[in-house]
Amino acid sequence: MDKMIARFPEQLEEALRIAEKVSLNKHTSPFRSVLISGLGGSGIGGNFVQDLVRAEIKLPIVVNKGYGAPAWVNKHTLAICSSYSGNTEETLATFEQLLGAGAKIVCVTSGGKLLDLAKQHGIDYVQVPGGWSSPRACLGYSIVTQLGVLRGAKLISSRIFRQIGAAQKLLVKDQGDIRKRAEKLAGFLVEKTPVLYIADHMESVAMRWRQQINENAKMLCWHNVIPEMNHNELVGWRNNRPDVAVIWLRNRDDFPRTAVRMTINKEIVEHLSNTSVEVYSKGKSLAEKTLYLVHLGDWMSYYLALAREVDPVEIKVIDYLKAELAKV
Repeated sequence: MDKMIARFPEQLEEALRIAEKVSLNKHTSPFRSVLISGLGGSGIGGNFVQDLVRAEIKLPIVVNKGYGAPAWVNKHTLAICSSYSGNTEETLATFEQLLGAGAKIVCVTSGGKLLDLAKQHGIDYVQVPGGWSSPRACLGYSIVTQLGVLRGAKLISSRIFRQIGAAQKLLVKDQGDIRKRAEKLAGFLVEKTPVLYIADHMESVAMRWRQQINENAKMLCWHNVIPEMNHNELVGWRNNRPDVAVIWLRNRDDFPRTAVRMTINKEIVEHLSNTSVEVYSKGKSLAEKTLYLVHLGDWMSYYLALAREVDPVEIKVIDYLKAELAKV
């Protein structure tokens, strides 16, 4: 896992080259909506895309994480099916429904059944490098190639790709410092239940931290966004919780009212939790801040796995689930 995480900046660079070559066949109907379908490490790429382009794209984007496509999908929908392995059963089931709906489908995968189906039906696809043992370590491919699909459909400009290039350079430059920060953070979380809070426009980052803590460190974790949690979860902070460690994921340029809310929330929660830590992003653009926090969180989850003496790659319970499903 450490080798895969260390290759993230290199992966971003490679993904940018792949995205540059994305070219889509002409679709007869204008696009009015975007659906991104995927699960796990493949699906969260869609959440990042949703966050990164929300200030630019003029169409609604919905991320779908199940077996079925929404009823509103039609010939005016650009549908991205993302599965690193190409064999995710939920994504394959959605793919079949999308065919019947007449949507413009683009597959993002390294191979498997999804690639075979794309070729069989003459559907556009973006093939990413295979051979990675953990699809969750391929987030860079997922995010950047899906953005490449949106650009290929003329729904976004090239600005985000220049920002990702700058982020890649930042990660290379700050690699040593990132790893030191990550190891220190992991020390706060050992024997605790991590709770993550972040501004609503960057929820995908908190989702990534949570999922990496789940899979790499084999721990339960929860996250929420501000201001939404101020309307419900904040009331749940009533009793002392020494078993909880709260991480406040912050940016220097968060929306002013959101920043004030986060500061007040932190003051409230610190009376009830022994561990409360602020983590600030680095970078100029949203893409830089996002990818910086992603890389920091990935390393943190790895060091947390080491501290807990668990294998960050092992996912036996998911393998068991798939084996049992295969019997039905």
